Order: sequence, then C-alpha cells, then structure tokens
Amino acid sequence: MVLRGVIAVVFGVIVMRSPGLAAAAFVIVFAVYAFVDAGMDFFVAARRGRAGLKWGWYLFEGIVSVALGVLALALPGMTILLAVLLIGIRALVLGILELAAAFSSRAIVESRWLIGLAGAVSILFGILLLARPTAGAVAVLWMVGAYALVFGVVLFALGLRMLWTGHEEHHVQHPAATAG
Repeated sequence: MVLRGVIAVVFGVIVMRSPGLAAAAFVIVFAVYAFVDAGMDFFVAARRGRAGLKWGWYLFEGIVSVALGVLALALPGMTILLAVLLIGIRALVLGILELAAAFSSRAIVESRWLIGLAGAVSILFGILLLARPTAGAVAVLWMVGAYALVFGVVLFALGLRMLWTGHEEHHVQHPAATAG
C-alpha cells in the first residue's frame, strides 16, 4: 500500500510538472491498447474463419484499430486534441440534456434548479474545452495529476497505518469482491 502511494505521488508530480510527457504517455498507452485490441480481433477472425463462421467484421475492427494506433503515434498532438474535443462535446450535449430535464421534469420540482445548475456547468465546461482545446488538455492533465497526488498520499498514509497497527494485509479488498 505504501509503495502504491509512493508510485501514485511520483506519477502525480510527473504529470503536474510535465503535462507534455503525460500526454505523450497517454498517446503511447492508447496506441498499445489499439494494437493489442487489433491482435485480439485478428485472432477471433481467424478462429471464426476456421470454424466456418462470419469473421469479416472482426478483421475490419482489427484493421481500424491498427490504423488508429498508427495515427495516434504519427499525430500525437491530434490524438490529445481529439480526446479533449470529445470530452467537450460530451459535456455540452449532456449539459443541454440536463437543462432540458430541469425544465421539463414534473417529478422532482424542488430539485430542478440543481439539475439546471449541473446542466449549466456542463455546458460552460464544454464550451471552454471546445473554445480552447489546448488549454483544456493541459487542465485535464493537471486534474489527473492532482488526483494522483491526493490518491497517492491517502494510500501512503493508509499503508503506514496498516504497518503501525500490525495488519498483515498487503492490499485493500474491493467491496465488490466480497459481495455474494
């Protein structure tokens, strides 16, 4: 737990001090994911083909994934920009839907203003990202860095507490893992 906390803090510091490095890492991770996903698609296409089943869409998905991975590596700035634009568009659309819900909902009359406020904030966030996507990319990366710093400090403190109280557990079990 202590080690996980230290790693998260180091990651957070790197992201906060060098958002460009973090953006490059994001692009590389995305490209690697796209290539691995393509490999899985090609594998499924081959197995389905040998079994006499339809396989064309899997092959097509694999080709598209390879193309996206190559594009991400060839145009890293465009990849980050596209991600920020998609986040901005999503925020804008959700904000409009939230405002529509606030003005049309009859069931939650007393809380309509909160839904409207959430919609307005989403719209403002979307507009800011779409108007200044480069600044938005840096802001998103700083938020990831800040999250990693806080998360890392909490994990570090938890790990130290576990050591001091003599707990032998090396990880925190997720509540869903113990559910039924």
